[in-house]
Amino acid sequence: MIAQQLLRKIGWLIIILVNARSYADTSPPTLAPGYGNLQFTAPEPDSYTLPPLGQAADGKVLDIEGHDTSLHALIGDKAKATDKIVLLSFIYATCSDVNGCPLATTVLHKINSRLQKEPELAKKLRLLTLSFNPAHDTPAQMKHYGASLQDGTLEWHFLTTRSEQELNPILNAYQQNIQKIYDDKGQDTGTFSHVLRVYLIDQQRQIRSIYSLSFLHPDTVINDIKSLLQKPTAKTPPSPLKTIDALKTIKHPPLGLPPVPIPDNNPISLQKVSLGKKLFFDRRLSLNNTMSCAMCHIADQGFTNNQMATAVGAEGRTVRRNSPSLYNTGYFSLLFHDGRETSLEQQVWLPLLTHNEMANPSIGYVIDKINTSADYTGLFQKAFKKPASMETVGMALASYERTLNSANSPFDRWQYGHDQQALDAKAQRGYQLFIGKAACSQCHTVGDKHALFTDNSLHNTGIGYRDAMVSNDNKQSVQLAPGVFVNVDAQLLASVSETKTNDLGRYEITQNPAHRWQYKTPSLRNIQLTAPYMHNGSLASLQEVIAFYNQGGIANENRDPLIKPLHLSDEESKDLAYFLTQLTGDNVQELIDEARTAPVGDRQ
Repeated sequence: MIAQQLLRKIGWLIIILVNARSYADTSPPTLAPGYGNLQFTAPEPDSYTLPPLGQAADGKVLDIEGHDTSLHALIGDKAKATDKIVLLSFIYATCSDVNGCPLATTVLHKINSRLQKEPELAKKLRLLTLSFNPAHDTPAQMKHYGASLQDGTLEWHFLTTRSEQELNPILNAYQQNIQKIYDDKGQDTGTFSHVLRVYLIDQQRQIRSIYSLSFLHPDTVINDIKSLLQKPTAKTPPSPLKTIDALKTIKHPPLGLPPVPIPDNNPISLQKVSLGKKLFFDRRLSLNNTMSCAMCHIADQGFTNNQMATAVGAEGRTVRRNSPSLYNTGYFSLLFHDGRETSLEQQVWLPLLTHNEMANPSIGYVIDKINTSADYTGLFQKAFKKPASMETVGMALASYERTLNSANSPFDRWQYGHDQQALDAKAQRGYQLFIGKAACSQCHTVGDKHALFTDNSLHNTGIGYRDAMVSNDNKQSVQLAPGVFVNVDAQLLASVSETKTNDLGRYEITQNPAHRWQYKTPSLRNIQLTAPYMHNGSLASLQEVIAFYNQGGIANENRDPLIKPLHLSDEESKDLAYFLTQLTGDNVQELIDEARTAPVGDRQ
């Protein structure tokens, strides 16, 4: 509803132009989540901690009356913990990028409105909005900018500087890369290219979180503020039995799964699993300390991301493909949608180093960051008897991922446990279709003693071909917010966008033309929990997936010969979809609960 109201106010074309200009390397453009409702339940404030990310810098600024002050005069006091928590945003008043300055101001205003109902919390928070355009944003202009936003609920300061000379040290200290935009005649347009960042700063002037456009939302920010204000309490440490239980799922997998393959050079141990889990949830392993593995592979969302068709990485950069679920990932001989890796130990490094994922510049950069983090002292020696390295980081993360095994579903109890009551008649009809008329089991294999529901191979179903080669009536689907899509004229979109890079699947690895648009067969275990589906997240429901295969996929010269029309009736399609819901393991909640015990940042 919020997205629709915005569209009515500013019009389709402005949305398209703004998003295309600011995110020319992304397609389709997306309205940031901060404008809408949070699509998941934010973690409770007392369930996590926020590690310090560095000291908040000082700098000379002007208030709306033109009086000299400084950032440190408004940000905490290192000597005491009685001052307020601060949210610091950087904006310029004439910014028209809806996913830039207006987003930051909108989210802060929403927080202000929300805290009208929590006056005690409001007393402990201060908002700072600092312009990076001092030539235009004078104290008087900033006073005008903030006039309609202030209602007395929160202490909200609107700031500027006397000059760029006084501004630049502040921008550099907060890693704000601001570039002026010039027209084709070399004239300053008065606009800027910049990346949104909002800083959460505690009472001791420590930066505790940095929000980019994909993670700036009033719900999560308020919970983070409450988390910082929680008084330390003596908590019972997580029981080590949870980790021991995780090892048991490796040595004694749930019904329906075979033993997990364990490499000879990386035998499993409690220490490795514990260290790998710590790394998996640590946001400091990204370039700007904001992204962890767990933020794309969310435990509560099937170890994938149910909100986004394709993943979003550091600084809100869009990834081409859907986040694959990590359930039972230790069994797979091909990793990534295009099968480019065959080892979990090696696989973990690609997202760590990829620019639009965790964006680290090098392996050495990651290792140095780990080695200089006090809470990792001794952990690698304990787990591997050697220091952190490319090898041991990969081994630790792989060890944790091998514990994410889930089975003993109703199907398993019926098929392998011989419990005839575990599947009702509708599910049994669906299974007969699965192995018969629908021919699903040709790729999603079921064995006599266990079932991985994947052939660990790659196939061309036509999804990739359609995206690359088929025009949709000259329209392109544009995602405005989670679950909100519109069709926009493709020529109009192309006129303001960079050309979308085609995703050629396995061909990008082998350069074999026969491999164009081939993607890995995913496992169907826990499939009900891991929407959206396909390598690009283009199908939102199991019903859509079945309809796609029922029509025979998308015809193309390299379409797999196994993909052909199924001629399923509506009732048969419903039975098949229902059967797929019976593949959910009985330990899903246990794995979620176990993931929540993970240490975050410097928490031991």
